[in-house]
Amino acid sequence: MSYFWKNRTALVTGATGFVGAHVTRMLVEQGARVVCLQRDAVRANSLDLFDLRRRVTIVNGSVDDFTLMERIINEYESEAVFHLAAQAIVGAANRSPLSTYETNIRGTYSLLEACRLSPTVKRVVVASSDKAYGTHQNLPYTEDYPLLGLFPYDASKACTDILARSFAQTYQLPIVVSRFANIYGPGDTNLSRIIPGAISSILRDEAPIIRSDGTPVREFIYVDDVARGYLLLAEKAEEAVGEAFNFGAGEPIQILDLVERIIKFSDKNLAPQILRQKKIEHEIDAQYLSSEKIEKRFGWRAEVGLNEGLCRTIEWYREHLHDIL
Repeated sequence: MSYFWKNRTALVTGATGFVGAHVTRMLVEQGARVVCLQRDAVRANSLDLFDLRRRVTIVNGSVDDFTLMERIINEYESEAVFHLAAQAIVGAANRSPLSTYETNIRGTYSLLEACRLSPTVKRVVVASSDKAYGTHQNLPYTEDYPLLGLFPYDASKACTDILARSFAQTYQLPIVVSRFANIYGPGDTNLSRIIPGAISSILRDEAPIIRSDGTPVREFIYVDDVARGYLLLAEKAEEAVGEAFNFGAGEPIQILDLVERIIKFSDKNLAPQILRQKKIEHEIDAQYLSSEKIEKRFGWRAEVGLNEGLCRTIEWYREHLHDIL
């Protein structure tokens, strides 16, 4: 185990969310003092599913409140900041672009300005996304591809990404940007995502729903690899100021094949319901990332393969699905 984080203070925005809770868990396990920003006290949230609330400091509020961000960072003397708070649901972003832009864009520059003014902050990791790239013909995507995200969530993440690198380059703040592929694993309460949604349906003996025609190709990365990647980026922030790094697992797969694999690993005899809403959902035909840069620079690579990760995730939902529904 690394001792880097022992007794260091880290602020995690979006800590009640799926990825934020796993980053928080890993920080706590490595001895960090973690301050978690919570906007809404929802019943089923990932932080509580992992019984982390009693081991961290909770602050209620919104990331787009600059005064609050400045107070939190200074009052708790945060050395590290993990900016994971976002409106992350593509469908919700399409329905309500303004709230998405408020959280994902205004929230980012409010937090980064508070970091800029703080003498204690030494490392900041900002969550962008593979969706920021938009559509490109050549695959896999590398970090030098332009950010062409056009739909509300994609565009908001492209703005988040550019704002983070702007603060880093202009003020030499130790900010690095992560661009992860689709993240899955235990503790995701958002059943509109393909993997938890399919598992939830299958475990209830219902046909899993594929909203597209099943042909889009995507890449999925297990959440433990993701949390490990976030901590690594924070540790290396001063060596990579203003840089962005892709994180993928190197196993792109068609959505239909993915769902059929989940059915197989769940030992169920079901067939997926394919809605063929490709154009309605603004689906990109194929999207996956090159992780060559992060592997060469800092030695990170995905350790959990898709089959193993799906089996772990299915077993977690077998035990905890009643806590989410």
